[in-house]
Amino acid sequence: MKALVLGGGSLKGAFQVGVIQAVLESGFEPEMIYGISAGSLNAGFLVNEAGKHFIEKKKIDWPAISRQLIKFWIKNITRPEDIALIRSRFSLGIDTLMSRFDGLLDTTPLHTLIRNNLDEFILKNSPVKLKVGAVDIVSGKMVYATPEDESFLEYVIASSSLPTLMPVIHIKGQRRTAYLDGGLRVVAPLKAALEDGATEIVCIACHAEHIYNEPVNYRNLLQLLDRVKDINVNQIVNSDIAWGQTYVEKEGLKGRSLKLSVLRPHEPLDLDMLKFNSDDIVRLIVQGYKTGFEYIQENGLPILKDTKGPAEKGKKETDAYFDSQFE
Repeated sequence: MKALVLGGGSLKGAFQVGVIQAVLESGFEPEMIYGISAGSLNAGFLVNEAGKHFIEKKKIDWPAISRQLIKFWIKNITRPEDIALIRSRFSLGIDTLMSRFDGLLDTTPLHTLIRNNLDEFILKNSPVKLKVGAVDIVSGKMVYATPEDESFLEYVIASSSLPTLMPVIHIKGQRRTAYLDGGLRVVAPLKAALEDGATEIVCIACHAEHIYNEPVNYRNLLQLLDRVKDINVNQIVNSDIAWGQTYVEKEGLKGRSLKLSVLRPHEPLDLDMLKFNSDDIVRLIVQGYKTGFEYIQENGLPILKDTKGPAEKGKKETDAYFDSQFE
């Protein structure tokens, strides 16, 4: 089984979108897609569009779907207010005193965006399988959901709900469970894919291997929380990837052939979640595309034989190609 594993990364998921285009252009055709946090949004969109293609055309045009994902981000995620609104200090103070704290941000825009672009019926009937992860903060357990689960979109919303910044999600209104971003426990769900029987995996992470001395205003609460999140996520995703690579190597020694490609930024991505615009989103998408393109040229992908990269272009042609894709 060919699996596409999309790690978490909040708004840095725009980088992932660019890598996805390079991967899908190159001929990789996933049979199942896994997502955490921003990866769950991207995974949901890809599987939703694959379902539409299959219903309408009886075949899936993956490069076209990757371009649709880019258009989705550029059209809908152009400023902080497209994702969430900062709650007033007065309401935050009252809610905190009354033990009604529900996140620093009002995420109604994000929830609306998800519900307007993902259809549970199409997801359930798509030929491409989907699995997203969230954490039940009551039990502390990692929970994976598929479109067969009731109220599946609530799991997608929960998977994208950043701790403290965003409210907890009660699936089907049940108060015995409360879900938040799956990145609390798993950022790159490689283990889930391998346990499901994946043999050829492309994993796209949004975080570089190392955290550098990036400038941060630690006296700004939202920036401080975002920085703490990035440090924690960096550690978790490194562990997820190291586990996956070690597992593949051990299985190889046993005679079982598994193939894993990991594509991630070379350096930490720069995006201020409080002050970004459409140009910043496009910049990250282009950066992701270049990273994916160059990786494929140098290493290929598990199932691709003799592939020289998207459209088999040489390295000297890449800049012109990038410009033509993102004009």
